[in-house]
Amino acid sequence: MKRVVLGIGNTIMADEGAGVRCIEWLAGRLPDDVLAVDGGTSTNELLEDLESADLLIIVDAIVTREPPGTILRLEGDRIPSAFSNKLSPHQHGINDVLANLALLDRSPRRLVLFGIAPSKVELGMELSPEVAAVIPEVGRRVLEELR
Repeated sequence: MKRVVLGIGNTIMADEGAGVRCIEWLAGRLPDDVLAVDGGTSTNELLEDLESADLLIIVDAIVTREPPGTILRLEGDRIPSAFSNKLSPHQHGINDVLANLALLDRSPRRLVLFGIAPSKVELGMELSPEVAAVIPEVGRRVLEELR
């Protein structure tokens, strides 16, 4: 069984880096058979790591009308629409990666997104207090999803 946790985002744009920060939190906590990928702002470079996964969990900051720090869980076909309002060019790229996997008939069997509502997306290395506070909870939800 191939299970992958992908954290994406730009760590020099404050809350936009939430997915990567969650992957950092998960270091040493994931089961040995789970591949953790710091996707940063990569796109098609991720194809090999993601292809034919039985379970792909993506963690990213997403645009939503919810208050900063809100955690959203989406699954399956609802995920591409979560990236339709973009915080960063990488989000368009993730939709392309998922489309390319589908074209190759190598889509993940199951796809889950944990999205985090950002407070600030601006130049800076630190997460906002609202987003930093929920990173451990998102990490725990990822671990629960893997069970």
